[in-house]
Amino acid sequence: MLQPKLVPVQPLAPPPKAAATTRRRQPSPFFGALDAVLVDDPGEFSFDGALSLAEADAAWTWLARDVAPDLIVTTAEAEVGIAALVAATPALLSRARAASAAAAADPEQERRLRVQLGGNDNRQRLPLVLGALRCLPLLGKARAFGRAVDGMSEEPAIVTALDALPRQDASASALLMMAAVGEVMAPERLTVAATRIAGDTSELAIERAGFGALIEALLAHAQNMLPRLERSGTFADADLTCRSVERFHRLIRSIGAYVDLVPRGRWATISASLTRTVSARLEPGLRDLPTTINRALRKGPADRLDGDDLLAALNGTYLLAAIREARDSLALNEAFDESWSRSGQVLELHLTRSLDALRDDPADANMAARVDAGIKMAEIRFGLDYADVLRRARAGFDRRASA
Repeated sequence: MLQPKLVPVQPLAPPPKAAATTRRRQPSPFFGALDAVLVDDPGEFSFDGALSLAEADAAWTWLARDVAPDLIVTTAEAEVGIAALVAATPALLSRARAASAAAAADPEQERRLRVQLGGNDNRQRLPLVLGALRCLPLLGKARAFGRAVDGMSEEPAIVTALDALPRQDASASALLMMAAVGEVMAPERLTVAATRIAGDTSELAIERAGFGALIEALLAHAQNMLPRLERSGTFADADLTCRSVERFHRLIRSIGAYVDLVPRGRWATISASLTRTVSARLEPGLRDLPTTINRALRKGPADRLDGDDLLAALNGTYLLAAIREARDSLALNEAFDESWSRSGQVLELHLTRSLDALRDDPADANMAARVDAGIKMAEIRFGLDYADVLRRARAGFDRRASA
């Protein structure tokens, strides 16, 4: 029989809310206070509400070492650390802004500040870090709003709540939208609400209503899915990959399906570029899946059961199903259609052969394992009813073996 480790968690079930916002914790006195606006990788496109882990770490090192070491309280307790950080924020920001202004007025001080921050890029992003610190008391409220959206059954309630978010301060709005979007499982509800407030679905109307930060936050979170799609290999986290594909689809669809984007505008360009990148990363595995399934289920001359091949085929089938649900947001129609058709043909062929062989020799453990893996793949590819027919046939062979 297959080992339990060969069966990953079903990726098509609704993911828990934490899945959308899970991030690595920084071992610094940020204490997770800025998790809501942190991204794993700065990516190709820069967003005013998204702060990379590297940028945050560089800025904090500068603050704790060069600006206000006397104000930084270190503790192992996140809650205590955040409370101390909030209390010290006014004084901390005052010193940091003074140091930044002094550097801007003096070339030598500016050079030293860039060195302290670890480069020009971190220097340019320093105002974002300081802005995030200024918004600390509001980030938690923005996250709570995002979680509440999924529980609101009526669209007018979402419209009212979204309209109440501050939009006058562009910097703060970008951070608050970033924090809120990370908690919403159905981001299209925010986009629809924004178009209702704006009175139109055009990109210009969205921006005039002050919701450009919302679209930017959706794109920033979509870009943050890319690093999770870089992991490959037999023991890659297939469940994380499938959830990331689904999340990317929801985020991109929440823009393209509800907002009339300006052709070749910033948002349309970013959306198209991210889609191409995701599709390029998924396509090789998609095209190889029929071969992977064939290699996993066929009986070789030595009849050696390869658990790695079975795991790769099963995980690839899960990913195929996830791509099917998200294909509207991916440039993979040709590759998907080919893989969907061929993988079905290969599965049917091997299941027929394997069941025949198991009927002739019910005690063949390797063939039983292939049949079990094939039935699980068939359930994902063809549906539960098809798989149940195969399971009943399989159970009959077990009864014969017992007799």
